[in-house]
Amino acid sequence: MDTVEVLPRLHLFRFPIGQAYLWRDGADLTLVDAGDVRAAGAIEDGVRRLGLDPGRIRRIVLTHGHRDHYGAAQELSDRHGSEILAHRADAPYVRGEEPVPDPVLHDWERPLYAHALTVPAAPPTRVDHELEDGDELPFGDGARVVHSPGHTPGSIGVHLPRHGVLFTGDSVAGVGRVMPGVFNTDHAQTRSSVARLAALAPSVVCFGHGDPLTVDAPAVLRAAAR
Repeated sequence: MDTVEVLPRLHLFRFPIGQAYLWRDGADLTLVDAGDVRAAGAIEDGVRRLGLDPGRIRRIVLTHGHRDHYGAAQELSDRHGSEILAHRADAPYVRGEEPVPDPVLHDWERPLYAHALTVPAAPPTRVDHELEDGDELPFGDGARVVHSPGHTPGSIGVHLPRHGVLFTGDSVAGVGRVMPGVFNTDHAQTRSSVARLAALAPSVVCFGHGDPLTVDAPAVLRAAAR
């Protein structure tokens, strides 16, 4: 796992497929996504290397219910008492109550999707709090949930308006170039969601896949929305 400082209070944990973000409020920590089922130990080691205590991971906010984003959440929560949060529409997938909807794939996405399926399946995972659009979360001086369906029905962005930071999950990708994410269940919804996220005009954009965007972020995100 690679660890990358995005901002003094924000670090990226990058795995072979997927990534997670760590936000720090003093000694209290928030994870946005949790990697796949093998990632718990690496995340804990990464937190310790930053001089922080994994026992202070207060919450794990899931951007959506795909295996590379919530796989380690239950293990981390069991070890550290972290609260797990996900949007109401994706909570049944995270809990294993319903199958994740199949994406509507373009032909060029098929080999990429086959590779994505090499990530081990995630275990049924508890959701302590089901989120709705506009909910305020107690980190980052007032984080806001932005429902951004299309990748999955319950995909969310997480916006930290006082810091100009936006976590997009897989609604937007930054691999090669900034663009709407792949493997979407509804392409029209995804385009609308990218436009809604772009309208927030963040200065730092943290994708589910790809390097964070820190230069000309509002303009680049608006171009992706078009």
